[in-house]
Amino acid sequence: MRRNYLDNIRWMTVVLVVFYHVIYIFNGIITAGVVGPFSEFQWQDAFQYVLYPWFMVILFIVAGISARLYLENHSEKEFIKSKTVKLLVPSTIGIFIFHWMQGYFNMEFSGAFENIPAEVPKVALYFIMAMSGTGVLWFIQVLYVLSLVLLLVRKIDRNDRFYNFCSKTNIWIILLLGILAFFFSHILNTPVIVVYRFGIYGFAFFVGYFVFSHEEVIKRISKFFIPFAVLSVILAGLYVYFYFGKDYATEPVVNNVLSISFMWFTCLAILTGFYKYLNRTNKFFTYMAKNNFSFYIFHYLPISVAAFLLKKYTTLPALPSYIIVFISAFLGSFVLNLIISHIPIIRWCILGKSRTRSF
Repeated sequence: MRRNYLDNIRWMTVVLVVFYHVIYIFNGIITAGVVGPFSEFQWQDAFQYVLYPWFMVILFIVAGISARLYLENHSEKEFIKSKTVKLLVPSTIGIFIFHWMQGYFNMEFSGAFENIPAEVPKVALYFIMAMSGTGVLWFIQVLYVLSLVLLLVRKIDRNDRFYNFCSKTNIWIILLLGILAFFFSHILNTPVIVVYRFGIYGFAFFVGYFVFSHEEVIKRISKFFIPFAVLSVILAGLYVYFYFGKDYATEPVVNNVLSISFMWFTCLAILTGFYKYLNRTNKFFTYMAKNNFSFYIFHYLPISVAAFLLKKYTTLPALPSYIIVFISAFLGSFVLNLIISHIPIIRWCILGKSRTRSF
């Protein structure tokens, strides 16, 4: 039986990623590579603090659970082949086919073109734009690396002894895992490009694979949904109160005790809440679940284009600008997927799809 709550977590979180990027493109906290704020103080920037600590972590947890479920019915060879086409190809070849356009806007926002000598060859400039357009692809790049590591881990746990042991996980172990999450949040973090947090994302992926893939574990801790949710809301308020205005994507804000506590209890609230109340589907949920990957891949370019045009050619205030950019993300993703999914080689390079599937 398909675990519909996992599909719902995945696509609803992707929608929140889009919402985050709409706020982010106009934010006044992290100003590199964005069009800039509407005013010196923007209360709406607080939404970044509410989302950033946990929304990618929950996606890695779900990815770990999904990896386990896939491997229960497929061989490791099929697994790595699937991940190579679905993750590696779009995050490497796709950069040069499509995401160089995002690189152009990233460089335009940051004023990078002003510092590039006119004599730089166009080919070299294209490669610079391509490398600058990685953007949202960091997620699938990290996920691909973790998928490779998973195959090595499976050779150690060949008989699933540790996996089976994790089926006994109770609420006390779940709370202790939060302490472990704090430890991993401080290791394997790349400098400069701060999104590559292999420690915490690796922890999330493997705790999903070994612990939360056991439905009995989710069922066991689901009775604590209300405490998890209450703690999540309280910690969110405290986190915004103490750190609003500071760079939430870098140390020490990104991985302090309050940040990781907020992240952990929010992920627990989501897992248990969706299991209890959203473990179902309908036509709309199914539609979104089937297309969430394409939506994730395509959404940021329409956001960048719309925000760039609004800032350059209009003087619209914040609210209508946000609405226009949010709508642009959805419509732009729809149109891009509709076009690209019907071009055989291109859709393989950008989406890792060999067959057409309507958006």
